[in-house]
Amino acid sequence: MKKMILLVAVGFSMNSAFSQVSEKELLKKTEETVAKIMEEKPNGWDKKGLFTVLLNQASFNNWLAGGQSSVSGNAGLKYDFNYKSDTWTWDNKLTANYGLTKINGQDLQKTDDRFEFNSLVGKKASGEWYYSFFFNFKTQFDSGFDPADNTVKISHFFSPAYIQFGPGMLWKKSENLKVNIAPATSKVILVHKHFTELGPAFGVHQGDASRYEFGAAVNAYYKFNLMENVTAENILNLYTNYLEDAQNVDLDYTLNIVMKVNKYLSTNFAFQTIYDDNAFSGFQTRQVIGVGVNYGF
Repeated sequence: MKKMILLVAVGFSMNSAFSQVSEKELLKKTEETVAKIMEEKPNGWDKKGLFTVLLNQASFNNWLAGGQSSVSGNAGLKYDFNYKSDTWTWDNKLTANYGLTKINGQDLQKTDDRFEFNSLVGKKASGEWYYSFFFNFKTQFDSGFDPADNTVKISHFFSPAYIQFGPGMLWKKSENLKVNIAPATSKVILVHKHFTELGPAFGVHQGDASRYEFGAAVNAYYKFNLMENVTAENILNLYTNYLEDAQNVDLDYTLNIVMKVNKYLSTNFAFQTIYDDNAFSGFQTRQVIGVGVNYGF
């Protein structure tokens, strides 16, 4: 009888111990799940910035194969401030780039010049779809000169300046994958009148300082890891003007590849191509590659 009582007591003790372990494991798993959900779907503001300096240098001395010594630098700033809740999403991105190069025996030349601000707000509709409204503004910091004649100025700050805005629908899988479709987009092109004195410029008619267009815009963003410490960022903007030559689609595509060395050093590659028949009858392209010094904040 005593043995039976002892076995029952031991059984209850073991069951109590296992229950406590199971409860602890369950509590730990629950906390991990909640933390993961909060990490994936934080509420409130999320702010982050990155300042990068890219440097390139080439030097030749008595090099029989030929070549020109040069040095170039590019400074870039990216700042994101995004808001998220159960029913709202609001993404804001500020991008600024400026670059110069000096080739031996030639004047200092501009290699990059860009200022752009994007804002996209969405109200939850269903699933991964949101009712949306977007705003885009872009211009440049410094003057641009005709490649054939370096004394002829063809652009400067706020000339041209592009503004786009309109309602639409946003499909947002995550912060790194989203597409916004805006079928009723207004576009305004601003330029100083001295660029249109002798003829049209950037689509603005001769003698005018602005141009209004109404059309459709598609904006897509996709960022992913190519491999460990290597990321690829794709930004695609499409626009067509209902009021004139709707078959001509303006395109602006940017590819940024960052190969991270450590917290402060990386190798950066940027490629951008633009097609806008109002500004130039062909593709505009730029490419920048170099070792980057990064500062995050």
